[in-house]
Amino acid sequence: MNIFISNSSDEPIYLQIMNQIKEQIVSGELPESQPLPSIRNLAKELKISVITTKRAYDELEKDGFIVTVAGKGSFVAAINKEMLRETKVKSIEEKMTEAIHTAKLVGLSLEELQEMLQLLYEG
Repeated sequence: MNIFISNSSDEPIYLQIMNQIKEQIVSGELPESQPLPSIRNLAKELKISVITTKRAYDELEKDGFIVTVAGKGSFVAAINKEMLRETKVKSIEEKMTEAIHTAKLVGLSLEELQEMLQLLYEG
């Protein structure tokens, strides 16, 4: 499992961990039932607080991405197809919002933006 922490990011460290683990689960890089590093080991590897790592794992479990079994550790949860789709749709919405903001900054009209989207979609 590859996780990179950016100290220059505005995003809190626990959120950076969460987002990277989510992405690896959604992409299939971390398959269902795969064990995750222990909270202590991950904290040691990333040179961060155990509390920060625990918060990331707690949030991932709350969101249904991992399950924790007492005495055994944390594992990638079986991903619900609907949850997977919702995660992907949310990511697309965020990217489209950013694109719309940029388009407005440079003065693109809605029609120009729609035409651009259609051309890119049709590939």
